Amino acid sequence: MTPRPSPAASLVQSFLDAMAAERGASRNTLDAYRRDLDDYVGFLAKRKRDPLAATGADISAFLAARTAAGLAPASLARRLSCVRQFHKHLYVERRRDDDPSLTIEGPRRGRPLPKTLTVAEVTKLIDTAREGLDAPERPARQRLAALRLACLIELAYGSGLRVSELVALPKSAARTKESLIVVRGKGDKERLAPISAPAKAAMRAYRDRLAEVAPGAAAGPWLFPADSESGHLTRQAFARDLKTVAAAAGIGAERVSPHVLRHAFASHLLQNGADLRIVQDLLGHSDISTTQIYTHVLDERAKAMVRDLHPLGDKDDER
Repeated sequence: MTPRPSPAASLVQSFLDAMAAERGASRNTLDAYRRDLDDYVGFLAKRKRDPLAATGADISAFLAARTAAGLAPASLARRLSCVRQFHKHLYVERRRDDDPSLTIEGPRRGRPLPKTLTVAEVTKLIDTAREGLDAPERPARQRLAALRLACLIELAYGSGLRVSELVALPKSAARTKESLIVVRGKGDKERLAPISAPAKAAMRAYRDRLAEVAPGAAAGPWLFPADSESGHLTRQAFARDLKTVAAAAGIGAERVSPHVLRHAFASHLLQNGADLRIVQDLLGHSDISTTQIYTHVLDERAKAMVRDLHPLGDKDDER
């Protein structure tokens, strides 16, 4: 007989169900919420409390304990955000007549600049991934893996896709003749993402080789099929392969990740004059404030414009 969930676990599940139904939260987001709330509820249980009786002092003690355990400010802020949403849900659903999280201040932290790569470094990554593609002595599956990785890098950098969006692309994406494809992103929302000519060529080359080497896999629904639970390449596998090729390209592996390629997409667009609102749409950010982490690029461009174009821009060094 399956044991009944505890009252606290039932409250957490009710919150997660609401996030899925009302906000369209993804499975990854729900899993993160569950981990954070399991941690919070477990902490309350040790204090002989439950979410319906927790006070502001309990929440402050929880944050202090996690700070003492070495939790990074960014992770601490995310955990507090989750706890706040949880207690707001309990209040809105009338499970409590107050919200003890309202008076809790979050950790103060500066917003770090996103890691990125230069255009030359991205080009080096792609070139390194493609090395030996035409070498007949190289095993067919190694050449297929290299084509796949080069294709993934082209798409991540050229389209600004999230890694979860990238690995789950349907195989129909490789057949598009348009310069845009429909991508299903966070909250199951659809948006248009750009597809460059090099990315289209990379997809065609990879799919042609896949059909030759592994026709069974090529017949499936995914652009990047793999032997995984989902049936497509995992985020972890792409991240691992990307770091391997980064090391071969002479780029520090710690500087490279699928998300860094997305940052490079946005940063390089802005450096070349793209409007911040357009970049917001291309990235699929629902709030412009999320895209504004890239405003340091705009600041540098503005400084360079004044220096290079203003009549007095080159006089600063003489003063």
